[in-house]
Amino acid sequence: MTEPTQRAIAPQPVKLEVRGISKSFPGVKALDNISFRVRRGTTHVLCGENGAGKSTLMKIINGIYTPDQGTILLDGKEVTIENPIHARSLGISMIFQELSYVPEMTVAENIFLGRWPRTKLGTVDHKAMRTRTAALLKAENLPYAPEQKLKDLTVSDIQMLEILKAVSNNSDVIIMDEPTSAITQKETQQLFLKIADMKRRGACIIYISHKLEEVFQIADEITVLRDGCIVDSKPAGELDIDQVITMMVGRRIGSKYPFEDVPCGETLLSVTGLTGEGFGDISFHVCKGEIVGFAGLMGAGRTEVMRAVFGIDSYEGGQVVFGGKALPPGDIRGTIDAGLVMLSEDRRRYGLVQIRSVLENASLPNLNQFIYGGRLHRKQENVAVTRACASMNVKTPSLGTTVEALSGGNQQKIVLAKWMLRNPKALLMDEPTRGIDVGAKYEIYKLMTQLAKDGKGMVMVSSELPELLGMCNRIYVMCQGRIAGELKRDQFSAESVMALATGIACNAS
Repeated sequence: MTEPTQRAIAPQPVKLEVRGISKSFPGVKALDNISFRVRRGTTHVLCGENGAGKSTLMKIINGIYTPDQGTILLDGKEVTIENPIHARSLGISMIFQELSYVPEMTVAENIFLGRWPRTKLGTVDHKAMRTRTAALLKAENLPYAPEQKLKDLTVSDIQMLEILKAVSNNSDVIIMDEPTSAITQKETQQLFLKIADMKRRGACIIYISHKLEEVFQIADEITVLRDGCIVDSKPAGELDIDQVITMMVGRRIGSKYPFEDVPCGETLLSVTGLTGEGFGDISFHVCKGEIVGFAGLMGAGRTEVMRAVFGIDSYEGGQVVFGGKALPPGDIRGTIDAGLVMLSEDRRRYGLVQIRSVLENASLPNLNQFIYGGRLHRKQENVAVTRACASMNVKTPSLGTTVEALSGGNQQKIVLAKWMLRNPKALLMDEPTRGIDVGAKYEIYKLMTQLAKDGKGMVMVSSELPELLGMCNRIYVMCQGRIAGELKRDQFSAESVMALATGIACNAS
């Protein structure tokens, strides 16, 4: 029997096209003559390092920024997108890399923010809003109540609601900027099924992600940006991960994880029997020169443990000993002064003051270094912050630039820079590479390796299992608020971690 003849499939019509888009901010040209097209029923992935211009381009398409030059076409017709509300009326929705929500508002109010249903009298129809929200949540199998306030939810919960908000508009163009940066593998697969469903109905998705493995699961076409310019744009089948990385960073990156097995010193941090809301009987230790990982499914209690150790949240029982001395519960200042610092999971909410400058953010916890004789010595402050930002390779027009104007990756580097100014003894790092490109991740991994060689201790909480396996000496795995097991490096495997994280290994024993 002869093989059936394959028929050529005609390419889908172009839904969105940008031509010659350029955009400058004070001191930097963010986009330089960008042109690309997105076809109906396809996923077009944008790749590039932090600061390459991806988010700026998407904000232009969504009406947040106005381009200095260039045109945007929808279905072949030129449009001028005035603001996000206008963009939504044109069928364009966007999920932002930095979560855009109002903590004091409910789930329902956040989902319908800017488009609240109205009664005949013109007031907000809260009943209709709650009813529609409940239906959306049920359809997507999300376990939230319409009346819940977002301040009571985790970052991963809020990320899922941001995705729901965007897809609920039934838009023709959906922009997804790092949508999986704070959600689990299971939730990611649910999102991919949703994307496939949207493609079937003819919608197009512009997808930004630094997780290149997932990019090749869903991409139809890939465009790579570097320094505000397009390097290349090709069908996904014509590229591989190494080619994309080389185009992104302009060079080849060797080993993905520059781990070095540093001889461990004395115990630096010891946690015994820690019990609080969402976790119980937590005991672990970190030695000098050691990188200790914390793995687990979303909701396992990893972040809650780190917040309690650092002193952000109270706990009911147990003890935290650092450098041989017990740390009092809830004493953040004492913890920092002792030499233990923390990179929070939500850098926007807890790590930075968005409307203040790079200089102010980096020096904020370090002002005592620059104040003497009753005044702040600006010259020393500038020199120290400049050196710290240079060591982190922060891309910013100036130290006076507000943090909110920078990419998410550069914001994370500033969080690191501010703590490096203190020369800490140990770091609690909660999702330190969330939303960061492959080049910046490698820089952070190298920094971690150097800190270990300098005798620092580190705890690394991550939802990216490969980086835990690649960068840690030991891994504690949490399951339902408790430590399910500890793995040494010669015991590492994805299967062993997941068996503990899901409770399979515990039940089997």
